Amino acid sequence: MITETKPMEKQEATGLDEFDIGYYGWRVVLAACMGVMAGFGSLFVYTFNVFVKPLSMQFGWNRESISIGFAIAAMTVGLSSPLIGRLIDRVGPRRVILPCMTVFGCGVASLALLRSHLWQFYLTCFMIGIVGNGAAHLAYARSISTWFHKRLGTAFAFVMLGAGLGAMILPVIAQAIVTRSGWRVAYATLGLLALLLGLPLSWRYIAERGPVEKKEAAPVVHSGLTWQQGMQSFAFWVIVVVLFVGSISMNGAITHMSALLTDRKITPEDAALCAAILGGSSVLGRVVTGWLLDRFFGAWVAFIVTLISAGGIFFLARADSFAAGAAAAALIGIGAGGEAAITPYLLTRYFGLRAFSTLYGITWTFYAAAGATGPIILGRAYDATGSYVSLLTVLAVGLGVAGVINLALPKYPDLIES
Repeated sequence: MITETKPMEKQEATGLDEFDIGYYGWRVVLAACMGVMAGFGSLFVYTFNVFVKPLSMQFGWNRESISIGFAIAAMTVGLSSPLIGRLIDRVGPRRVILPCMTVFGCGVASLALLRSHLWQFYLTCFMIGIVGNGAAHLAYARSISTWFHKRLGTAFAFVMLGAGLGAMILPVIAQAIVTRSGWRVAYATLGLLALLLGLPLSWRYIAERGPVEKKEAAPVVHSGLTWQQGMQSFAFWVIVVVLFVGSISMNGAITHMSALLTDRKITPEDAALCAAILGGSSVLGRVVTGWLLDRFFGAWVAFIVTLISAGGIFFLARADSFAAGAAAAALIGIGAGGEAAITPYLLTRYFGLRAFSTLYGITWTFYAAAGATGPIILGRAYDATGSYVSLLTVLAVGLGVAGVINLALPKYPDLIES
């Protein structure tokens, strides 16, 4: 049986630290990167828009009805995230990630078996949502946080790089398969990819840093605030408010981007390419944001990233060509990528690791509730008016205001981590 003391013993023997490429924590980062790439936040969220029109044409469902499926998954993720976070804090990330990734991959593949009953689609989205954050960066973040301190922002950035790569590559793969072989084959392929990318490296490398005898053992106890103390903090609610507004705006825009662009005579292939550009720019956003977080105060970094997102949504509302759509997608991607690294970074800096996963899960409840709302209200706006322009403009302005709210964050407290 592989034990968790072996990597630690190796680190102690060689004297490697987090600035060395041979440091074991970077293997954990690689495993987490691949897991996030194949997880809920990348594989399901960023490919969902590719299937909106095919499902509508196949079954006659309107866009609002299809968006409700996304909302169900997002809401279920939100409701289950505090419980998953609490479980991770108690038993460690590995024992949560492996079963959740298995169920997630099988759930995505099972969408290939959809029939004309909306309840079947909704039930599958519900199941995917239950395990979603056990197969996403929430589950991996705790392990990463135990291995890094001075390069934590960079480590988070490279983990979130997986989501950016997935957002860049997976929509193009999904659209190509839909075009050539149909949406059923596309869903089956995505489910298989989730299993092949997510499971092997997670099984081999995901572990917390500490003198734990077995990977199956309880996690190391770290210092920091309890989740109750964290929820009483002003900084926590600033993080939540900004995350909530950003989730409504960005998830709504991302979910409907393909449909919006094809409505304006942009080809499905070019619309999928815009989604890929969004994913590619999110890679840049993650890397640059991680670098900035390790060097500058997080509130200022969050302020800049949020304003970039708001600009992208504003431009998307008026995009009427491939070039305009690509530019808007690039800005949204930078913001989405940066935000994904900012939230866990700020949580570790303000509250420590004692209840990190629980607090992260609670923020995900708000994030998911907002993420479920955004696509629905945009779908309803389109069904009612035939246009996305007015509501996207409002969301862009609201996100700009949220960017300013970041500046209310206080200085980091002095936390001693074990």
